[in-house]
Amino acid sequence: MNHLHYKLSGAMFIIVLLLGAAFYLIDRYSIRLYHEELSQRLNASLAMYVVNAGPLIRDGEVDRGALEELSNRAMVINPTAEIYLLTPNGEILGHALPPDDVIADRVDVSSIRKLIDGSAPLPVKGVDPRNPGSRKVFSAFPVTDPIRPDDIAGYLYVVLGGSQYEAIAEEVSGSDRQRMITAGILLLVLAAFGAGALLFSYLTRRLRQLTGEVSGFTAGRFDTGSPVAAADEPRDEIDQLRNACHYMATTIQQQLATLQEDDRLRRELVTNISHDLRTPLASMQGYIETLIIKDDALDAGTRAQYLETARKHATHLARLIQDLFELAMLDSRRVTPQFEQFSLPELIHDVVQEFELQARESDVALEVDPPDAVVSVFADISLIQRVLENLVGNALKYTPAGGKVSISVQRSAAAVGVSVADTGPGIPQEALPHIFDRFYKADPKGVHGKGSMGLGLAIARRILELHSGEISVVSEERQGTRFHFDLPLQARAA
Repeated sequence: MNHLHYKLSGAMFIIVLLLGAAFYLIDRYSIRLYHEELSQRLNASLAMYVVNAGPLIRDGEVDRGALEELSNRAMVINPTAEIYLLTPNGEILGHALPPDDVIADRVDVSSIRKLIDGSAPLPVKGVDPRNPGSRKVFSAFPVTDPIRPDDIAGYLYVVLGGSQYEAIAEEVSGSDRQRMITAGILLLVLAAFGAGALLFSYLTRRLRQLTGEVSGFTAGRFDTGSPVAAADEPRDEIDQLRNACHYMATTIQQQLATLQEDDRLRRELVTNISHDLRTPLASMQGYIETLIIKDDALDAGTRAQYLETARKHATHLARLIQDLFELAMLDSRRVTPQFEQFSLPELIHDVVQEFELQARESDVALEVDPPDAVVSVFADISLIQRVLENLVGNALKYTPAGGKVSISVQRSAAAVGVSVADTGPGIPQEALPHIFDRFYKADPKGVHGKGSMGLGLAIARRILELHSGEISVVSEERQGTRFHFDLPLQARAA
């Protein structure tokens, strides 16, 4: 649950520790540079003082006694100084140190010239003859021969921070002051880590809460009202994540409810198919068995009546199986509409002629309004014909004798509206939300025995969905029913 908090705190500790170490090193380095520059500025005239105190070169020879005496005087002024006399090209002519302590026999004079000329910013470092691998600040001044005062006979090279300085610095490095600085830095690191840990704990509190809600939801509490509460006004990415989880959980719940409803419909499907298939099969079997058993005892009229009844049940069974197959094809998206431009009124008149005999036998008026409209639509003519056949067939089935079924066309700027209305008993209000569900049965009031599985309306809706359209219904009890859908006048832009 708190792994992220621990990881963030650990990362924070490492970062703060590295920052503390970097601060310590930078502080040490900056202090060292400060002291080196300060020492070089304070002792800038030290070499000049030694040179002016007395001649160090006479007739081209080094006066070693004078060099040793002046070195001792200089060390009284600055005990950390180490003095070397150099030739103009940097070779060491003499010094006052033990011979074994000096390792290098030459010093790079470029740094000396930069210091004397002032062409480089302080501190300027040069080679330490006792330790050629290190560079230290120094003081330098040109040395002349009294006989030839205009010529530079060499340089006096004074290393600031010699062996005595290093020994003192080593002692100071373990002093109470250094320990106080180190302890202070460690306390700052710990304080920063503590503050960061508290801050991360506060920032991840909402994330931990969200994790708990999502974990509870994934653990199986799918029936809760609000598994993950949404943030009213998202303030940051955590609130956006919360809203996304809320949407995801709500979507999962809706999909689960849909699956549960589909499972219920599936069970009803088995029951309905068993009933609707068994009824015509049983009737056909009964009449056929009667014909076989009582063939000699039946007159021609009764035999013909039995055969006609069996034929009707066979036709009903074939239509039911065809509807099931057609709906399965539509649901599997194996049906691709073949769009074309065609005359809608001509298609409507063809459908009217198809049902004209059935309408006359049922004493129902079948009308088209307006009868002579000229409208061309862009759709699949065979699929739209199937929609009209289903709607008109249902309307005739539920319209009583003396009633009317009308097909109307209303043209707008970009589409054509088609309506199929009847004067039947209407559909109960509680049944309206379900009439397009497959295998839904509803018996309108006053029309018993005609209810059947709702495959026709389900097929019509699926066909119109393939045309990117919808079908709607308006119905009032004892006032009739009206179905409506739109078709495009021309091809839609891709």
